[in-house]
Amino acid sequence: MSAPLEIEDLVAGYGRVTVLHGLSMTAGTSGNVGLFGPNGHGKTTLLRAMSGLVRPSAGRIRFFGEDVTHLSPQAIVGRGLIHVPQGNRLFPDLSIAECLALGAWTRRARAVEDENRERAAAIFPRLAERWRQPVRTLSGGERQMVSIATGLMGAPRLLVLDEPTLGLSPRLKEELAEAVRAVSAAGVPLVIVDEDVELLLGLAKHLFLVNHGTIGAEIRPGETIGHDAIMAMYFGH
Repeated sequence: MSAPLEIEDLVAGYGRVTVLHGLSMTAGTSGNVGLFGPNGHGKTTLLRAMSGLVRPSAGRIRFFGEDVTHLSPQAIVGRGLIHVPQGNRLFPDLSIAECLALGAWTRRARAVEDENRERAAAIFPRLAERWRQPVRTLSGGERQMVSIATGLMGAPRLLVLDEPTLGLSPRLKEELAEAVRAVSAAGVPLVIVDEDVELLLGLAKHLFLVNHGTIGAEIRPGETIGHDAIMAMYFGH
């Protein structure tokens, strides 16, 4: 059986600027995957390439064995690779319910729309209490909950979260982490980017360090890592 995600010698960037330099990794065969590393070293570019928003100049991306390297973002979403970008990119004047409905626009998602809405309501009960409330009236943490819930409405076979706890207070960060654990427990495999490696270790058993556009280190399931080792990965000491 093919791995959910296989990336081979990926080269990608923006115009003349290359960000990913032959990056390779396999994800999803051993549970959730966490990506960490210094800012500006290619984590978000990698996610954008996976979801078709950045076109690689070389290499391959396979999703459950299918080559999706040059598919459109719409086609990739239709296959169940759902990317929730950082920054709460929602329509502020829509209600929570309307945002979630937009997440179920593909044919395969519409077929399970009611089931996924119930799942989102169970994972995010705070949202279920105010379906008709406009997104612009929500707190930053609540908007992030809406973003993830909207991703769930896309019927993901793999859900990719780019810094879901960015800018949140420690209390809200832990609350959102619990929700992400509930998403995983519901059977949705995850790829998560976050700067908080200790938080990542609580969400994923398989971690990759993205450094200078390549995989600089890998922490496999069952391996342990200390704070000093993490600092060495970041700063090279």
